[in-house]
Amino acid sequence: MDFTVSEKMQAVVGMMNEFVGRELIPLEPEFLTKSFRQMEPVMEEKRQMVRQMELWAPNHPPEYGGMGLNLMDHALVSEALGRTPIGHYTFNCHAPDAGNIEILHKYGTDAQKERWLRPLIEGKIRSCFSMTEVELAGSNPVMMDTTAVKDGQDYVINGQKWYTTGADGAAFAIVMAVTNPEAAPHMRASMIIVPTGTPGFNLVRNIPVMGHSGDSLFSHGEILYQSCRVPQENLLGPEGWGFVIAQERLGPGRIHHCMRWLGICHRAFDLMCARASKRVISYDNKTLASKQIIQSWIAECAAEIQAARLMTLHAAWKIETLGVKEAREDIALIKFYVANVLQKVVDRALQVHGGLGMTDDTIIAFFFRHERAARIYDGADEVHKATVARRILKGYAGRDVR
Repeated sequence: MDFTVSEKMQAVVGMMNEFVGRELIPLEPEFLTKSFRQMEPVMEEKRQMVRQMELWAPNHPPEYGGMGLNLMDHALVSEALGRTPIGHYTFNCHAPDAGNIEILHKYGTDAQKERWLRPLIEGKIRSCFSMTEVELAGSNPVMMDTTAVKDGQDYVINGQKWYTTGADGAAFAIVMAVTNPEAAPHMRASMIIVPTGTPGFNLVRNIPVMGHSGDSLFSHGEILYQSCRVPQENLLGPEGWGFVIAQERLGPGRIHHCMRWLGICHRAFDLMCARASKRVISYDNKTLASKQIIQSWIAECAAEIQAARLMTLHAAWKIETLGVKEAREDIALIKFYVANVLQKVVDRALQVHGGLGMTDDTIIAFFFRHERAARIYDGADEVHKATVARRILKGYAGRDVR
């Protein structure tokens, strides 16, 4: 694996890091105290600046106005933008739109691409992804109650979904629903595009997460589909391919997540080190940085961030060179390992800040609240660990190890 970063990407990442520090981090106090809808006018100004810098939609197809970066290059971008919660949105490569764009580009019809993909990449609309169900275990996604039944030229969708990120204000949802109940478990569900203005699409609420309901992109919606009727031409990809498409979406998506988490780690680490160096704790002007336990935390965090970063870049390289199937074990490893490094670094940064860390006077408490879910979404830690362990142990079946 070659770790050389091209001159072009060094320049791109450098410009993004500078923009984040100069234009976005100063907006965080406002972001933490206002609704996101109140922030959208100033955010649109920043997004327009990004367009003018020709850094818009870095991982999206150039024929639709994106930069067309490959997975390895976008991993570096995601790390840079992850330093602030508003980084990915400003550059139009945020979840869940990023994943929806990938599958629309690969599986969408020409008509679907013109109606939904193009305005998504242009930043004119947002979308959401509606898969997780209220009463069923997310750790076993083939368990799904939402149905889409054919009626004439339409699908009629019924079911209840939640944790549909950004449903508030989205133009459409990509919904996972059972279309073939008699098929094999992984061939029962399909993906269907549902405009959010369709009768029967009901956004019940934005779910309070750690006491914060959020709004717009920064929210997780509960949605009730009640006889929601859409034309069968809204089917995304072949019928019954919902899980196949979902897996293609999740592989690169986990690289995006892990590198974003590493961006958060870098930010929290910087804040922790700066706080330890400045926080005077005695009359002889000794600081927190003089304490051996703080030094130990800093050394451990530095090593674990570096290890997590190398693991993630290796997984991205493997996806690009060998494909998602060959990289399955690596993808599962980074999902639970990087998520736990994130938790550890943010927790220690908060601890070093003491009472200040509990407030919204820094970004750390926001990271602590909203990134705890990293160990749950896209597969809980325990599921990934069990999956990896089974694959590893399978290789030892019948082997004589000396």
